[in-house]
Amino acid sequence: MSLDQRFADAMGQRLGPNFPSDIGLAVSGGGDSMAMLYLAHNWTRVWGVRLWVVTVDHGFRPESADEAAMVAEECRLLGWPHATLRWHWDGTGNKMDAARRARLDLIDQWRGGVGHVLMAHTRDDLAETFLMRLKRGSGVDGLAAMAPRRFVTPSGCSKGTVDGAGPPDDRRSAGFEVIRPCLEITRAEMRHYLRVLKGRWVEDPSNDDPAYDRARLRRLLPLLEKEGLGQEVLAATAERLREEATALRLRTAEVWDAVGAPLLTADGADTGILSLDPDWTRQCDPATQRRLLSAMIRYVSGADYAPRAEALEGLRERMASGGGGTLHGCEVIHHKGRILIFREFAAVAEPTQAAALVWDRRWQISPAIPDGCSVRALGEDGWQQARDRPDGAPPFRAALSLPSVWQGERLLACDGLGLGPGQTVRLCRADGVRGFVLSH
Repeated sequence: MSLDQRFADAMGQRLGPNFPSDIGLAVSGGGDSMAMLYLAHNWTRVWGVRLWVVTVDHGFRPESADEAAMVAEECRLLGWPHATLRWHWDGTGNKMDAARRARLDLIDQWRGGVGHVLMAHTRDDLAETFLMRLKRGSGVDGLAAMAPRRFVTPSGCSKGTVDGAGPPDDRRSAGFEVIRPCLEITRAEMRHYLRVLKGRWVEDPSNDDPAYDRARLRRLLPLLEKEGLGQEVLAATAERLREEATALRLRTAEVWDAVGAPLLTADGADTGILSLDPDWTRQCDPATQRRLLSAMIRYVSGADYAPRAEALEGLRERMASGGGGTLHGCEVIHHKGRILIFREFAAVAEPTQAAALVWDRRWQISPAIPDGCSVRALGEDGWQQARDRPDGAPPFRAALSLPSVWQGERLLACDGLGLGPGQTVRLCRADGVRGFVLSH
């Protein structure tokens, strides 16, 4: 079967049969992403989808600007709009992790109303990532193969400059899906496709730089191949573990259905606070308890990563004994016969201008909020202003971090307390905790 047909089949499995009218492509200029660009270009001849191509230039190498220009030129020849997004690391934190977060943030700011962005991860990436995670001692979730499609809610913290066209934003939503149509294709097949088409690409020298774990482990693959642990074996193992992880997530979702619930207002608005039955630990084994607690904390905090295992287990034990605590930007308390998990106030103290799209990575801000207003956590001053609180309102401790709309020092609205016109913010994920558990 030709590579074009395999790509078309993968696109059908990920997005078909009713394809969106517009799709984004993240193209760095490397062999994998350039091959994906040509594959997608040929695919659109049949399906009539419009492509929007973006290159993120992190500025780590002097050549990166020329590589982005090469992608732009190739897109011009193919007839697709292209934009270059430029970002500069501020020198804080882990450079590669910061670059990954910035890439998603900048793509989200560029994509307009496009809800799907293709990324060119290959079969080789599955094997290499498996080895990297194995080296770190990861469990089932870490060793599981990356998903063919994944919903992303960027932080919105990274800023950069845009050179080129972006899609219109008339249908914009909070967050987008990363689509990986090349996971069944090897890097060698992608390079062969490029050579046959006489396509252009550049080789990133960091791919062979021993300073990076991935480059060192990539060099080991030929040796492992001789011992029966080659790329295909590793990738297939990662895919089987993905199936195992999916089964564990399904079990966790079933437990959530039995013991958990979102805390809603009297008129049905979601407060973003989660609750558990006090005897929730009797419903499942400790491993599933940890998995559920981790998912709830990530859902409430909007964090990319799960809490550390030791800290998570400590909180689980305290909860089982009737206690609570803070972890990963979340707080846990017992209240009126339920366990509540909510955002820690200290983690959301900074205000956001209402013109922004998202607050605290979880809340989509309504465009109807007046200009000049800000969205921030309710805080003690907001609690004092919202004196006419309805029955069943979240308790003081949990209410402090509720999203609220302010005009200067005056509280205008807080959906979680039934104050104001309502629907000033809404949770980005419409599928709730169950959907989050199944997709993470």
